[in-house]
Amino acid sequence: MEVIKIVGTDDTPSVTMDVANEIFEISGRSLPEDVASFYEPILDWLERYSEEASGKTVFNFKLVYFNTASSKMLLDILLKLEEMYESGKEVLVRWHFPEDDEDMEEAGEEYADIVEVPFEQISYPMD
Repeated sequence: MEVIKIVGTDDTPSVTMDVANEIFEISGRSLPEDVASFYEPILDWLERYSEEASGKTVFNFKLVYFNTASSKMLLDILLKLEEMYESGKEVLVRWHFPEDDEDMEEAGEEYADIVEVPFEQISYPMD
């Protein structure tokens, strides 16, 4: 399967979808001007991946900020992971957040309440 590697900018997150190296990660800031066109290839990729996923899929969210439009797309990604989990695939979501960022911590908690997927909240110190 092809690798998705998007280098982040001030407005868009870094994205890595790499089956061979078992890296599934979205990190940085997410407030793209056209959120649908940014996330559509990622959702399409996940749809294809979900049909052939074999081992454990550990999906890391390491966002420091996302806007309202991005929050819907993140939910769509989580719902796709939930579908995989419900079909018997092994899935784990890791929601990383700065230890002093209550908003990002709460966002992870809210997503964990919405989707039926094993979910870990991981805080990290800010540099």
